[in-house]
Amino acid sequence: MLKNYFKIAFRNIWKNKVFSAINIVGLATGMAACIIIMLFVFYEQSFDGMHSKNIYRLNEVQNFEGMVAPQKVALSMFPMGPTLKNDYPEVRDFIRVRDMQSVLLGVGAKRVELEKGFYTDANFFDMFNFKLIEGEKADVLKNPNSVVLTEEGVKRIFGDQNPIGQSVTRYGGDTLTFKVTGIMENVPGNSHLQFNALFSFSTIIKPEFMDRWGGNWLVTYLKMAPDADIASLEKKFPDYLKKYMKNGGWKFYEIFLQPVSQIHSRSTDITHDYQNFHKFNKTYTYTFSVIAVIVLIIACVNFMNLSTARSSGRAREVGVRKSIGAHRSQLAYQFIGESIFLSLIAFVLAVLLVKLFLPSVAQFSQRDLEFSIFSNPGLLLLTLGGAVVIGVFSGMYPALFLSSFEPVKVLKGKMGAGKSTFRNTLVIAQFSSAVFLIIATGFAVRQLNFMQQKDPGFVKDQVVIIPLDAKSSPKFQSLKQELLANSFIENVTGSGQRLGNNLHQTGVSFRGDGPVRDMASSQVVVDPDYLSLYKIKLVAGRNFTSEESENGKTYIINESLARELLKDQPKQTVASLVGKRFGFSGLDSLGTIVGVAKDFNFNSLHHKIETLCLFNQKDWGYSEMSVKIKGKDAKPALAAIESIWKRQLPERDFTYSFLDEHFSELYRADGQVSKIVGILAGLAIFISCLGLFGLASFSAERRVKEIGVRKVMGASVAGIVALLSRDFMKLVLLSILIAVPVAWFTVSWWLQDFAYRVEMKWWIFAGAGILAIAIAQLTVSFQSIKAALTNPVKSLRAD
Repeated sequence: MLKNYFKIAFRNIWKNKVFSAINIVGLATGMAACIIIMLFVFYEQSFDGMHSKNIYRLNEVQNFEGMVAPQKVALSMFPMGPTLKNDYPEVRDFIRVRDMQSVLLGVGAKRVELEKGFYTDANFFDMFNFKLIEGEKADVLKNPNSVVLTEEGVKRIFGDQNPIGQSVTRYGGDTLTFKVTGIMENVPGNSHLQFNALFSFSTIIKPEFMDRWGGNWLVTYLKMAPDADIASLEKKFPDYLKKYMKNGGWKFYEIFLQPVSQIHSRSTDITHDYQNFHKFNKTYTYTFSVIAVIVLIIACVNFMNLSTARSSGRAREVGVRKSIGAHRSQLAYQFIGESIFLSLIAFVLAVLLVKLFLPSVAQFSQRDLEFSIFSNPGLLLLTLGGAVVIGVFSGMYPALFLSSFEPVKVLKGKMGAGKSTFRNTLVIAQFSSAVFLIIATGFAVRQLNFMQQKDPGFVKDQVVIIPLDAKSSPKFQSLKQELLANSFIENVTGSGQRLGNNLHQTGVSFRGDGPVRDMASSQVVVDPDYLSLYKIKLVAGRNFTSEESENGKTYIINESLARELLKDQPKQTVASLVGKRFGFSGLDSLGTIVGVAKDFNFNSLHHKIETLCLFNQKDWGYSEMSVKIKGKDAKPALAAIESIWKRQLPERDFTYSFLDEHFSELYRADGQVSKIVGILAGLAIFISCLGLFGLASFSAERRVKEIGVRKVMGASVAGIVALLSRDFMKLVLLSILIAVPVAWFTVSWWLQDFAYRVEMKWWIFAGAGILAIAIAQLTVSFQSIKAALTNPVKSLRAD
């Protein structure tokens, strides 16, 4: 019997090639999209899943006077780890991580720059499950001046030599020599911590660090007891801060714990989060999952629609089989079996599509996505089982519908295609989903373009950023002078931090017409030409002068800080602040505000502009140099910069980046979201149109005699096309009416994540509706025109 069912299924597929192809291609496309998105989602959910301990990251909430809003930061204070372990039994252990950014290491005359290194405590490998290849985890970071390298780091520095016991020199700041004590596997791509080298924290720790409450310059991880009540422990933290932070400093802080499994996906509202590789909003993964399932359901809907629409073609088969004793359940099983058979064919095609497109998706998303279906039996069974479930789900209603035909009626020819209410409902659901995705894509792309194209208040194009350290920073002035003498260079400046980051905050004091006011503000030390290079506008006062850089007593503040300083004096203008006394808290004497800069977005547009002060302090040095090059051709300028750099700093590798690329990275996740949603919207439209094409074909086929009669009676081609299209266009219009309010609510909610966002323009909704109507009309018209152009003699010959 099974063999007979298989033959019948194959004959029906072959007999109805167009409809079978539509079903298979639609299902395969939906399956492939769903598989790829699920691979992305599973990869996101796997972040830091390799660690077996109950690990939490310690975060702060800082709420100083002068801040626009309380700010969550992924930083903590040096004494917090030891004191928390000592005071609370729930805290079993701690480690601290100090980011070193790029690390220049040397062996003999060879110099290699690694992307990132950490200073960390000796129990790092006891806390985290990163695998050591050589060395004992309790000993490799125990002694000062010890370093553990990844396999990649070893290969780049030592080649094929065994590095254990050998010495490497770290350049930058104080030149230090480290002994290689261990080799570890390369850090997996799904770890929020990414590094090439680990250095023993004991190398730089000093006893006085335990008294430095208020200094936030590292990340603390806590190993908690398996049964620890985290919520109860967090309620004790205010008393903990009061105990150790004197003089009321505790009032400006809160601390909270974050599970290591949530650091990657639930930290979008946490700033100064420098050790969080490919940080991504978990809400987006849920969104992708829902959209992928919608696309798959649309594909399943196609199957149900076309199967029920074709019911008249199999009505006599059902009648004959029932008349000779077939039970309804047998017929239902047969039709479900045919559906599973189609689904399995679609599954094979879907696997090929995934294999074809997954490398491009992996490259675009910067994830190590793999679909090792043939080497992973579990994955094969899961996806194959999913295909069977899809086949059952897609074939359930058609099977029940077809098997319900009464043999007497169908054998007398009284059974048509059945009522179309259910089919119409499915078409509406399809196009409502497609229109919703079109609208969502429109707003996602518009918001991304808005963030990338909005004037941030400074120039970021053709600006080369060159990192400086304690050895290269003293050479800044001579580098600057030689660079300015080059015809390819327009301007040069230096700064302590980079635009596009969360700038560090510090305590400041202001002496206006009343008592001294203490508060906090973001700050950055800059070269006198900083505002000139970045073309930051002044609304009051003047720019720095080169003579003032010697004493560091002059400040330029932004409008946000000016408004904060004048909040108790609303009638005063920002110009009135020029000449007022201002400076860092703790300095014996305050400096002077010499200018007020127009607000500019020094961070991404996800965040509001914070208060900011710029100051000159030549002796502080700079962490990077900004070089504005002339024209659009960067190659000769970069060659000139590198030549000057190597001449003045032959022992330092020349590394650089472009500032606009740095800002593009800020919006990387948003760009991925808009593109993925756009692709899924396109697939939803494609699959929906496949179904509409099939239904239009069936409708034209069913009404072929009616069309012939109308043509004989003088009906025009345009009139017949309008007749055949009318019912479908009603369904599409109803779909638009359903999708628009749902999309409006969803997009409004999504845009709340951005401090600066686009407006909800009506024309995007209207454009999405018009596009859906146009696509649907084009799809239906193809079959309608074909039917209208058919010679009526052929269609009426049988009568």
